[in-house]
Amino acid sequence: MRVIAGTAKGRRLFTPKTDAIRPVLDQVKEAIFNILFDVNGMKVLDLFAGTGAMGIEALSRGAQYAYFVDVLKGAVRLIGKNLESCHFAEQGTVLEMTAAKAIRILSEQKKEFDLIFVDPPYEKHFIKKTLGALATSPLLHENTLVISEHHPKETPPVMEGLCLTDQRKYGQTTISFFKKSGGKI
Repeated sequence: MRVIAGTAKGRRLFTPKTDAIRPVLDQVKEAIFNILFDVNGMKVLDLFAGTGAMGIEALSRGAQYAYFVDVLKGAVRLIGKNLESCHFAEQGTVLEMTAAKAIRILSEQKKEFDLIFVDPPYEKHFIKKTLGALATSPLLHENTLVISEHHPKETPPVMEGLCLTDQRKYGQTTISFFKKSGGKI
């Protein structure tokens, strides 16, 4: 697993020695960033961050800063090591907590994000809860893009507050793109 483009291009990321963390595949990450094209100056939230690969890729491509959230101690250590190794420690904040708690705390702090990655463990029913919490949170502004990676069998629900704008399938991974309802597409 590596950083694909930007200032840290080619840098290898530390990967887990356990199956508890499922890193995003380089092919999927590259496809997402080809669709996004420009993340320069964006404020990023990486929920269920695992190795931090998505947020680090965004930082490498010019994102302003990124918050990384994971409940697993091993993941938090990996994210920290990867931020240091890519020289992004100053631009990254790592939170060891559940996504639900992070959404609540960051909302209380009045944080707002341009890009939010949601990549929970497959088929554990986190998609519905997490997207529901995001849809009603002040973390999204009218142009925030929420990108969810999930198993094809785990269809994101239709919900008030978020609008599905695109969906792509890559093997056993589906990527769903959402905007805040009423936001510019």
